[in-house]
Amino acid sequence: MIPKIEKASTEEIKSFQEEKLKLLLNYLNKHSAFYKRMFNEHDININNINTLEDLTTIPTTSKDDLQQYNDDFICVPRKEIIDYVTTSGTLGEPVTFALTDNDLKRLAYNEAISFACAGVSEDDTIQLMTTIDRRFMAGLAYFLGARELGAGIIRVGNGIPELQWDSILKFKPTYIIVVPSFLLKLIEYAQQNNIDVNASGIKGAICIGESLRNEDFSLNLLAIKIKNTWDIELYSTYASTEMNTAFTECEQQQGGHHHPELIIIEILNDEDKPVQEGETGELTITSLGVEAMPLLRFKTGDVVRAHTDACLCGRNTVRLSPVLGRKKQMIKYKGTTLYPPAMHNVLNHFNNINSYVIEIYQNDIGTDEILLKISTSQPTDTLLQEIKDHFRAKLRVLPKIEFHDKSVIQKLQFPKLSRKPMMVIDKRK
Repeated sequence: MIPKIEKASTEEIKSFQEEKLKLLLNYLNKHSAFYKRMFNEHDININNINTLEDLTTIPTTSKDDLQQYNDDFICVPRKEIIDYVTTSGTLGEPVTFALTDNDLKRLAYNEAISFACAGVSEDDTIQLMTTIDRRFMAGLAYFLGARELGAGIIRVGNGIPELQWDSILKFKPTYIIVVPSFLLKLIEYAQQNNIDVNASGIKGAICIGESLRNEDFSLNLLAIKIKNTWDIELYSTYASTEMNTAFTECEQQQGGHHHPELIIIEILNDEDKPVQEGETGELTITSLGVEAMPLLRFKTGDVVRAHTDACLCGRNTVRLSPVLGRKKQMIKYKGTTLYPPAMHNVLNHFNNINSYVIEIYQNDIGTDEILLKISTSQPTDTLLQEIKDHFRAKLRVLPKIEFHDKSVIQKLQFPKLSRKPMMVIDKRK
């Protein structure tokens, strides 16, 4: 199930997107209070925007814009809104997104072709290990995408290894959608209850929320730990509520594929200019085919690298690297620039770390500090020294480290109304 446009030449894809861009600009100029105001304030004549390169003449849109002018982005009458979702609020106040019936159909199409990327077909059954309620777009998208593809879906929700295994053994799903670190908890439960994970019938896991790969697409420590016990295929998928679109790995597992019929992407530097090919930058998106709240040059906050060489799967679309970090979570620590995912990788080296949070704050002189709060069944000086040594070896820096009871970490990871664990708590202003 590869859409024709995704196998087209680079020139054909560009021409196709430029036609879609013109339609979007006219739609926004007619229906979006926010973008009409932007066009007027910056004296932008949309008739002069004819190529993807011309996008650079339009200011970018930020999360702050969405938070401050949320309703001004809505382009349809209230009676046409079928569903409301909210962002997780990881980097600020949650933002509400409205969806029309056509937006839900687009969401289903997006997830169906994303599942197909990972090898899922109508003959498969998917077990959903994330919530479908609490105004969460992802769970709804997975459900709609499975229906669009013709695959079965089992809506178990997040957590509770016992319930997950009960469903796996009873209904025999072939794929699971899961936060990868939870796979370790499933493995642990299986080992304690004499369940053979490799006889479960699970062929693959579509992994959300955490990285599986290093920059060169090799498996990171978390993925290696999983694969050492459970011989299943691990597929990364990257998405956000604002994008209404996912980037999912194919069987080649060399980055998440871009769907050019759904989204225009730019990789921008700190001056909002396109980076040179192969350089990292902030993923900036323009959504195509969205009715209720389309976005134009929206800065996602995620730092990625684009790969433009053709993929052996037959798709000729750009592939995105693993997310290297969130722009706002970049840390300048003792002369070194780093992002939380690098610390996740170091901490995942230790089997006896049960859970943790990374706190970032500023000291009295305004420079960044890092505090790791760790839960372990063995809070010894020996383990503390091993963690310190590993940080020095891998990242050349040593953050402050504290051991805490598991219940303390749980409260920090899951604040009130949280839908997913908060592994990073940024207290900087």
